Amino acid sequence: MCGIVGIVGRESVADALVEALRRLEYRGYDSAGIATLDHGRLDRRRAEGKLSNLQRKLAEAPLPGDIGIGHTRWATHGRPNETNAHPHATERLAVVHNGIIENFRELKAELVAAGARFESETDTEVVAQLVSHLMGQGLGPVAAVEAALPRLHGAFALAFLFAGEEDFLIGARHGAPLAIGYGQGETYLGSDALALAPFTDEITYLEEGDWAILTRDGAEIRDITGAAVRRPRQRIATQAYRVDKGNHRHFMAKEIHEQPEVVGRTLAHYIDMARGQVVLQEALPFDFARLSRLSITACGTAYYAGLVAKYWFETLARLPVEIDVASETRYREPPLERDGLTLVISQSGETADTLASLRYAKSQGQHTLAVVNVPTSTIARESSAVMPTFAGPEIGVASTKAFSCQLTVLLCLALAAGRARGVLDAEHERAIVDALITAPGLMAEAIKMEAEVEGLSREIAKARDVLYLGRGTSYPMALEGALKLKEISYIHAEGYAAGELKHGPIALIDESVPVIVIAPHDAIFEKTVSNMQEVAARGGRIILVGDARGAAAGLDTLATLTMPDVDPVIAPIVYAVPIQLIAYHTAVFMGKDVDQPRNLAKSVTVE
Repeated sequence: MCGIVGIVGRESVADALVEALRRLEYRGYDSAGIATLDHGRLDRRRAEGKLSNLQRKLAEAPLPGDIGIGHTRWATHGRPNETNAHPHATERLAVVHNGIIENFRELKAELVAAGARFESETDTEVVAQLVSHLMGQGLGPVAAVEAALPRLHGAFALAFLFAGEEDFLIGARHGAPLAIGYGQGETYLGSDALALAPFTDEITYLEEGDWAILTRDGAEIRDITGAAVRRPRQRIATQAYRVDKGNHRHFMAKEIHEQPEVVGRTLAHYIDMARGQVVLQEALPFDFARLSRLSITACGTAYYAGLVAKYWFETLARLPVEIDVASETRYREPPLERDGLTLVISQSGETADTLASLRYAKSQGQHTLAVVNVPTSTIARESSAVMPTFAGPEIGVASTKAFSCQLTVLLCLALAAGRARGVLDAEHERAIVDALITAPGLMAEAIKMEAEVEGLSREIAKARDVLYLGRGTSYPMALEGALKLKEISYIHAEGYAAGELKHGPIALIDESVPVIVIAPHDAIFEKTVSNMQEVAARGGRIILVGDARGAAAGLDTLATLTMPDVDPVIAPIVYAVPIQLIAYHTAVFMGKDVDQPRNLAKSVTVE
């Protein structure tokens, strides 16, 4: 969720770059920097901390030049200091980057062996060194970027500035948003429309896999294959920039597409990616090793995130978990041991029942830990410790990016608990952290299934009832999938543990009932296959959400959404995408008000 801006201008751009970055401060950052060209010579200024620190440096040592790039960084790889701040540069180019380069270690080893000398701890410098290396082999800037992009794995947005090239920038998008703005003899690049608002009201949003060559006369856009493509220009009223759907029809769609970026940002806060270790920024007032039980309470989608977390805490930390919906916890008044821990989860941090449960836990002498998206909220203020989710503002009533960020934080907490309790050794933790680092890229791959999901939604829209099935952590995802579908399409939907099928739900199955089965290939996949065969034998219409091995199982399905291969531990985070897309496109096809479904509110502050 860092900020990118670029300007191919007609006059000095340094001040304009800083002003554009200031409009991106809401995304959060811990360092900032800009780079410009002056008569073909590349120079840059960077500073740790707030933009005011960068401005002081620019006042002491101005940066001339009418073309440049800028960045606000939220640290992922490496400490938040000036050396790790963007732009990263070689003699040939400077680059700024949002997101995570998953295979940076492999690329760095290759480049070091070829003679490259690295200055920072970041994954971003790998991009600068790789493109510079390719240019050293005789490729021009455009050809070097085109050759480098397929070698970068993950979710990212990039902007390149090249020494000696005073009339173009290159921008690239893979899983993180990037927009082009058009002016009079000037062209702009930004993470979103808000950054470009001072300069233009005419925007083109790059689509997934696009990269673009910007000059003062406009932009040439190419798709992932390198073919030239045309993307629509949109004129947006200035007052709309602060609450902007981008090139999406609804806020819910925009927020689904933002998930690779915001999950990456959340990971950046909780993981030292170079060491492969969870690092909690806030000192906790309790010791996981001394807990005998963890109590979790939440409402709605946040409750289902807690259900997934129950599996993680019990498996990875061997910590028993009791979980309850907050509206029951507050009146059930369960016995809670003094100095135990209650974990509360809320998007808004103002959910009335969750807040009441928090206060009850405190009255029983419990430590309280809040996972919230609004760190200034009441729940955050009243909790012993806070784990923020960094999803950014979520406008759509149906939670999407807040849910995936909650899952991300909860898995990091479970890993920290497992290490503290001596259950996870360093090797096991690093393996799961390495899997977590791939999550944003895998989510971006899952989003590419959208056209397939849109076609499938036309069949689902015909149904009066839909069943969701899953085992293990896929069981809470089945519950969440059913909730998403019913709350925005108004189709009756229920989620069940797949093993419960014979204990009642199988009576509902006939040829009119779609059965959506969430089944990544994990240790219990074969058990889920048996349940699917029971559905097929009764004429049920199976929609399998699984991976290639599941698709090859030879099951008779209405449709199979083939997901990328995913480590089973992180599957709930990645599989959140297709269940959200199913609900969204079904509701859109039915003509429902997706962002504001009937009878629902974004923040439930009353009982």
